[in-house]
Amino acid sequence: MSEFEEYLESKKIDSGLFKNSEPERWEEFNKLFSLVNPKSFTMQKLFLLNQIRRKYHLEPKEETAPKPVKKKFKPVIRKKG
Repeated sequence: MSEFEEYLESKKIDSGLFKNSEPERWEEFNKLFSLVNPKSFTMQKLFLLNQIRRKYHLEPKEETAPKPVKKKFKPVIRKKG
C-alpha cells in the first residue's frame, strides 16, 4: 500500500473505489501528494477531499475480538456495630 493510499484511508476514503471510478483525478492527486507535505496537500485539496469522501466513503472494518468491558468500582459501605 502506497503512502497516498494510506493517506486516503486515514481520511476515510476508499482508495480502490476512487481509483477505479476517477483514475485521472486519482493519478493527479497521487503525483501532487508525492511532491508536497501531507498537511499542505490537505490544505490545497480540502474542499475536494470532502466531496470525494462523500462519494467513496470507506466503511469501517469490523473488529473480530470484542472490546473488554471495564467494571466500575463500587465502594463497599459497612455499618459499625
